[in-house]
Amino acid sequence: MSDEVTPHPVERMFPFVLKTRALLVGRDTLRANKGKLHFVLITTDIAEASREEVLKDFSHYPVVQYFTAAEFEKFFSVKGAKAVGFTKSGLAQSIYAELKAHRINKPLHPSKPPGETPPTLPSEG
Repeated sequence: MSDEVTPHPVERMFPFVLKTRALLVGRDTLRANKGKLHFVLITTDIAEASREEVLKDFSHYPVVQYFTAAEFEKFFSVKGAKAVGFTKSGLAQSIYAELKAHRINKPLHPSKPPGETPPTLPSEG
């Protein structure tokens, strides 16, 4: 018996995204649904100007860059899309957790590093 764990590609969850209608396609749709958005996924072959626009427009959301437009078409049946978003759900959280290593923007409010103690107020005296 092998101790090696077979990796499960994140793509295994994409049919469920389509079934639950948790996918938002295109930058205009993403902008119109910011309140529902969990994270944004852009392609590796997106134009640099478009990439910068997405980073600016969605600075409050995680932006992940992975896959190509051809892969988006294969996974999601969307032709020519370079940016998609996932609506808030447990499924989106699971997908993001697997793609987090490919995040290209930093959180605006980073969480405190583990082990760091919060600042203390000066004592009254």
